[in-house]
Amino acid sequence: MARQPGKHYQSAKKQVETREYLLEEAVPLLKKIKFAKFDETVEVHMRLGVDPKHADQMVRGTVLMPNGLGKSKKVLVIASGDKQKEAMDAGADFVGGEDMVNKIQSESWTDFDAMIATPDMMRSVGKLGKILGPRGLMPNPKTGTVTQNVAQAVKEVKAGKVEFRVDKTGIIHAPVGKISFEADKLVENAASLISAVIKAKPAVAKGKYVRSATLCSTMSPGVAIDTAPFSVKATA
Repeated sequence: MARQPGKHYQSAKKQVETREYLLEEAVPLLKKIKFAKFDETVEVHMRLGVDPKHADQMVRGTVLMPNGLGKSKKVLVIASGDKQKEAMDAGADFVGGEDMVNKIQSESWTDFDAMIATPDMMRSVGKLGKILGPRGLMPNPKTGTVTQNVAQAVKEVKAGKVEFRVDKTGIIHAPVGKISFEADKLVENAASLISAVIKAKPAVAKGKYVRSATLCSTMSPGVAIDTAPFSVKATA
């Protein structure tokens, strides 16, 4: 039997109208209906009109949140030689080479939020696809996580760089901050993500690209967002 939503959730849901809100309306509403006792993560979910089974319709990219995420990510850097010291000086939480590859392979260790690798280490890192792939942790040149400039990559991830990637059902899920953030900072972060996803529209995508977009916090009901203003900006 499906579990019934709690009374706090039901009360919050009653305050959300069945319409699309402008982002500037949605964020204050989300903060108003908050009922959890912890600092929830705020996320944006976007249903796209693409078929991710086709490589030319894959939507992925990165965006630097202007106001951070309210939580510093744990970063692992796999590199060799001087690049290891460069990564440590930049604030990486874990640094290593083949030893780290072996640790992940033998222990299925994934106690980190992002992995950065230098190009020369990708032959070894490539063996970790089955462990890292499903968790979205595999380094990729397109997202700046396979690079010689490990210091910059570490600093960007620590500053709130978010990687987005459409899942197999055509939906993007990404964090944009904490519910305790000031409303204008959450609006700015969410706007940055939505704009980045719209700019990443594949050339072959036909019909309506953004089918729906929702803003929610960890425990809250979703608030539907009107993405039309972002589409206008993207084509202006």
